[in-house]
Amino acid sequence: MLPFQQAVASDLSAVNDLIIRELHSEVGLVENIGHYIVDAGGKRLRPILVLLTAKCLEYPDHRHIDLATIIEFIHTATLLHDDVVDMSDLRRGRPTANAQFGNAPSVLVGDFLYSRAFQMLVRLGNMDIMAILSDTTNVISEGEVQQLINVRNPKVTEADYMAVIHKKTAALFEAACSTAAVLACATETQRQAAWQYGHHLGLAFQLIDDLLDYEGDQTALGKNIGDDLAEGKPTLPLIFALANTGGGEKALIERAITEGGLDQLRDIVSLVQRCGALDYTRNKAQHHADMAAAALAMLPINPSHQAMLELARFSVTRRY
Repeated sequence: MLPFQQAVASDLSAVNDLIIRELHSEVGLVENIGHYIVDAGGKRLRPILVLLTAKCLEYPDHRHIDLATIIEFIHTATLLHDDVVDMSDLRRGRPTANAQFGNAPSVLVGDFLYSRAFQMLVRLGNMDIMAILSDTTNVISEGEVQQLINVRNPKVTEADYMAVIHKKTAALFEAACSTAAVLACATETQRQAAWQYGHHLGLAFQLIDDLLDYEGDQTALGKNIGDDLAEGKPTLPLIFALANTGGGEKALIERAITEGGLDQLRDIVSLVQRCGALDYTRNKAQHHADMAAAALAMLPINPSHQAMLELARFSVTRRY
């Protein structure tokens, strides 16, 4: 267990217990698929962000457990939908829910998890938190559509890419931290700092995810290497390589984006390494990790504060 996980181990155990209870449904298939994807584990980063932020701000009650579960349900719903849209067949080292149960059930159970999250939000009874999360789910949906538009388009710019990863990934990191700050009755300055931390941490995580698609280990990652390339997704390593190559190399990248597939994976990986695309992506991720750490200066100094610093460092050093 990593240090930032150890810092909230008991609370995270309570979140996992609540997840199991809230997955209950009279429809067996709903529970089966819900348990299948939730039990796969993962890093539980988004609920951990809720727990760490609440503890850092010295929140005295227990409702951060409910909020962390809500955030995890929203995230899990997006995973179910993403895997259908992307036609993915491997996540966290095993077949995706859509590969195991089919596309239609996966989409519908994703809808169930979204609606269960909002049922729990109503019970939480905080309109500021509900406003943040309703806006966030809308932004995530926009990001999904925007990414779909960008697929197989070699003209996507770095600015286009950053807009997508903000909406698809960073937005829920922001929401996890800022809603925890609202729950803890933090000052406006502290709420903004929590939002900034989540914003930059989310960008750093996604940048490293996209880098690992070209240099990661499939066993460690738990998903197929080259998935983004196979789907024709122009992530930052490819965008940088396109802007910094010419002739046949540039044509090779453009063809890889427009046609998708993994026929040229080895050549593309070699190319993005030679032209500095991976170093550029890693440096950009490091910048955002540093910005996340800097935002913590406005929050109380305590063990949870230290764990959040550790998480910022982990975001760019991880190999999975």
